[in-house]
Amino acid sequence: MPKQTRRRSDGRVPLSRERVLRAAVALADEGGIEALSMRKLADELGVKAMSLYNHVANKDDVLDGIVDSAWGEIVAPGGDADWKTQIREIAVSAHETLLRHPWASGLWARQKPGPARLRYGESLLGCLRDAGFSKNRTYHAYHIIESYILGYTLQVLSYRAVGDTEQFEDIGASFVRGDFSAEFPHFTEHALQHMESDHDDVNAYELGLDLLLDGLEQLRDTA
Repeated sequence: MPKQTRRRSDGRVPLSRERVLRAAVALADEGGIEALSMRKLADELGVKAMSLYNHVANKDDVLDGIVDSAWGEIVAPGGDADWKTQIREIAVSAHETLLRHPWASGLWARQKPGPARLRYGESLLGCLRDAGFSKNRTYHAYHIIESYILGYTLQVLSYRAVGDTEQFEDIGASFVRGDFSAEFPHFTEHALQHMESDHDDVNAYELGLDLLLDGLEQLRDTA
């Protein structure tokens, strides 16, 4: 039976930590992490700011909480698949999660990891150790995979941020005119491809991920 939320006599849902963090995620998704303040969060929930401190310690506690909420959306792979399939599933889900919550990329390395962040790390590390990677090679493989997830995601987000700006349109027009084609023909070709294609193409992300995993497999097999 689904859990029912008890309501106050005035019909409003009582404040809770879960409700505070859910509202904080919504604010950050809509306006970026800079749009998130305790006052705005209180206004969003229809309460006084001091009421929030019954459920969260301070803004850092809110940030820790929403980061962990985002990490909680990353899937845990099934145990029956091979290690590359499992890691691929984690990495694709992590990329999609960070694109849904663009602010989360900037909070990737919060100093106080929550249970969801720890479960994610444990799952990824477990896939590598169970596949036969040594402790040292697991250490490096883990950071290589995380760097790829974060780096690719930040690149996509940066293109989203500048793609509709006047400055980007001016630069694009210069490549279309061929201003740089004589001296930089390959980069001109590449720039034109950027304007013709969708930078959110997950197939490109997965292609790079597969190449990375194939390389790690060779590293494991030559250990």
